[in-house]
Amino acid sequence: MSFEKTPGWLDWYAGPSTPRFRLPPGSVDAHCHVFGPGAEFPFAPERKYTPCDASKAQLFALRDHLGFARNVIVQATCHGADNRALVDACRASQGRARGVATVRRSVSDAELHSLHEAGVRGVRFNFVKRLVDFTPKDELLEIAARIKALGWHVVIYFEAQDLPELWDFFTALPTTVVVDHMGRPDVRQPLDGPEFALFLKFMREHENVWSKVSCPERLSHSGPPALHGEQAAYRDVVPFARKVVESFPERVLWGTDWPHPNLKDHMPDDGLLVDFIPHIAPTPELQRKLLVDNPMRLYWPDEVR
Repeated sequence: MSFEKTPGWLDWYAGPSTPRFRLPPGSVDAHCHVFGPGAEFPFAPERKYTPCDASKAQLFALRDHLGFARNVIVQATCHGADNRALVDACRASQGRARGVATVRRSVSDAELHSLHEAGVRGVRFNFVKRLVDFTPKDELLEIAARIKALGWHVVIYFEAQDLPELWDFFTALPTTVVVDHMGRPDVRQPLDGPEFALFLKFMREHENVWSKVSCPERLSHSGPPALHGEQAAYRDVVPFARKVVESFPERVLWGTDWPHPNLKDHMPDDGLLVDFIPHIAPTPELQRKLLVDNPMRLYWPDEVR
């Protein structure tokens, strides 16, 4: 089956630089995706966008180029609840990838166990209105209760202004909860402003809540170094991500977000994204927790000694 990309779609950057920052051995890219290929794994009819292809082989080549040992592959909304591309990538990884799936209330126990066997360890609930249609919260709570029995967690994707209305639902979830991209703060607001303070309170008061400190390219208004001559990429995001890392060092994760769906103004160099890490996790201890210890504890607990 052939698919026509969404007009104006930016393809992922095919020539990433070699990072100057050397990742700790065993580092995990804890947020990335595969798209199709559409001819093999068709995109969902209800999708809000049609991406370029981004295959498992291309993802694994990037993993090796950047110096990561493992990946956590998150189901992309363009595939809906059809997790076949995700499962295929996890199975092909020889144990070096785990998955975060999207499931519906109708999923059977046998299907959940099959996903677990393939390497899935979580489900994603997306609340970004431009990307997905609304799913009733009672359905999501039912799913969360079922996947808790497998030891899975829930990944939540939302925008900062929506946290107040989602607070009661999020705090009712019975599993570990992982927030994508710090809840997408508006980095033009003060670091100590009320919006980001609410997110920090959310993490502080609920020890089951983790955060990915990823996607500076989505949050930044200053842009990458090529746009302003600064050495630190996406400098306006650094204080926010560093605050989360230093406040909750045992509950943070980092990922590339390759192949960077739905970016409108530029496509990031993944090597530069890796070089962002020491600006937000400035010590070797924080870097190891962010990139190795925390993702291993969450996704490969049987290998943690």
